[in-house]
This record gives sequence, C-alpha cells and structure tokens, in this order.
Amino acid sequence: MKSKDFALIFASVILAVITSVIISKFVFVNHSTGQSVEVVPIISSNFSQPDSRYFNPSSIDLTQFISIGSNSNTNPFQQLGSQAP
Repeated sequence: MKSKDFALIFASVILAVITSVIISKFVFVNHSTGQSVEVVPIISSNFSQPDSRYFNPSSIDLTQFISIGSNSNTNPFQQLGSQAP
C-alpha cells in the first residue's frame, strides 16, 4: 500500500467516526423526557430484634448434621460385585 492509501483510509475513518457520533446523538439521546429514579433509604447498623417465633433457643437448628442409621461402607460409589482396577 502506498502512503496515499493510508491517508485515504485514515480520512475515511475520521469521517465515519464523526458521522456516527452526530447521528447517534440525534437517534439515541432524548433530552425532552427526564428519567426519575427511586431514592434508596439510608442503611444503618441498628437492627431491631428478629421475630421470637423463628429465632429462639428452642427452634430447630437446620445446620446440624443429621445421620440416618450407621454407614459402614467406606466406598459408597463402588458397584457391588465389581472389583477395583
């Protein structure tokens, strides 16, 4: 490619950028209508006590480990009757 080709490509890229910016401002930006946003309340570190029906010393602890029966199988995913390679 010659230096004239680089200048032509550069000029056409600049023209395309300027044209696209101008057209996009007319097409995508609508200054006549304003957008309203919801105001978020301030978060504080003061919390009220949780409901005593759910958070009390006698409620069920769902994080407790539950074991049903005894499990003496050391390799539970090995098929019965097959030998390990």
